[in-house]
Amino acid sequence: MKQYNSIKAKYPDALLLFRVGDFYETFGADAIKTSEILGIVLTARNNGASKIELAGFPHHALDTYLPKLVRAGQRVAICDQLEDPSKTKKIVKRGVTELVTPGVSLNDQVLDHRSNNFLAALHFTKKNIGVAFLDISTGEFLTTQGSAEYIDKLLQSFAPTEVIFQRQFRQKFEELFGTSFYTFMLEDWVFNEDYAREKLLAHFGTASLKGFGVEDLHEGIVAAGAALQYLYDTAHNDIGHITKINRIEEDKYVWLDRFTIRNLELLYSPNENATTLLDILDKTITPMGSRMMRRWLTLPLKNITEINRRLGIVDFFLHNEEQRENFRQHIKEIGDLERILSKVATQRVNPRELLQLKNALQAIEPIKLAAQNSDNEYLQIIGEKLNPCNWLSDKIENEINPEAPVNLLKGNVIKQGVNEELDELRQIITSGKDALIEVQQREIEKTGIPSLKIGYNNVFGYYIEVRN
Repeated sequence: MKQYNSIKAKYPDALLLFRVGDFYETFGADAIKTSEILGIVLTARNNGASKIELAGFPHHALDTYLPKLVRAGQRVAICDQLEDPSKTKKIVKRGVTELVTPGVSLNDQVLDHRSNNFLAALHFTKKNIGVAFLDISTGEFLTTQGSAEYIDKLLQSFAPTEVIFQRQFRQKFEELFGTSFYTFMLEDWVFNEDYAREKLLAHFGTASLKGFGVEDLHEGIVAAGAALQYLYDTAHNDIGHITKINRIEEDKYVWLDRFTIRNLELLYSPNENATTLLDILDKTITPMGSRMMRRWLTLPLKNITEINRRLGIVDFFLHNEEQRENFRQHIKEIGDLERILSKVATQRVNPRELLQLKNALQAIEPIKLAAQNSDNEYLQIIGEKLNPCNWLSDKIENEINPEAPVNLLKGNVIKQGVNEELDELRQIITSGKDALIEVQQREIEKTGIPSLKIGYNNVFGYYIEVRN
């Protein structure tokens, strides 16, 4: 329990899932809470002169139980074995490999494919409030600053699943924005402008933030830096897919307050089994389209040029049924490209998802050609921007087995002929006896001893035997 207690002390506010053999175990207060949320058996074990509560589940059931814990508003620290237990005589090294919170998750079972999973960071000052919205599952990163009224409208529109801010401003946050958000408080040192700028510049690899248009957003930069720091605090270090930060332009959209969104029943309804406006309008065929529709609904445009651009594309498809069906057919094959790319960047993608990535990239090529060859100038501009990344789809096509399993550990992921050493090892697995006969024949030829044989026992394993 000494190892458990030392790790738990670093994550006092999280449920610690402690890997023990083939199980994830929880202890004490964590076990009681886990048992209640998951409906699993609560037991106890002796811990010196006292007993300690215990609740656990098989490690392969993590994807089943983790979403239930996160949806119940829990922060979950996943503590794995960092070395092979069979190769050490001491206590197995363990460490937290991921801290999953409502606003920071890449787990498909936790995420809603129809909406973004934004983490919001707020920075309070006497003059303004800075805010940043970050979705690690798609790589979107936005920031701005303004009055409490403006920030409240942003929180309603972006609907973050978790909000972080300075510990000392809890009461102020609740007075301004209510208690409906899941919140977590950070220490004041995180909210320092010099530190935040340094963090952002190091992440983007730039000398300044001018190119992103956020250089003058002092409070917004602090909030953005806090959001990035929170990702590192939760052991999400591979975030190269977050390649830019965008400025939220106040005069570009009609900002809706919480009462407007609620009373117009845009996204939700207080009435049971009611139909919202989103339910009526969302006929999209990909998760990315569904998230975009939701964003457009809560952030109506004010710029007449942008509005006419959208209407021009809608009008084109309305009057060109054949083109419309052609685009639909190929767009449907893309799936959730955004979140697959995020998994690639964070090294959490599985072989089956790589095959879906290939299919998505191959579907972009005909979309690009159709858009460029259309007689709609707005579609032509979109077509010019699309990049099918043929080299990547070709690499996956040539190297990944089309029947690859979801779980990498099951093998048979890489095609035959890609790697000579891998092919040889596979040959040994499937034709072990033939390999031993080849070794025996080679040694007979080398030594000139015809009685040489290869034997095996449980003590020495395989050995060469020479008889008189």
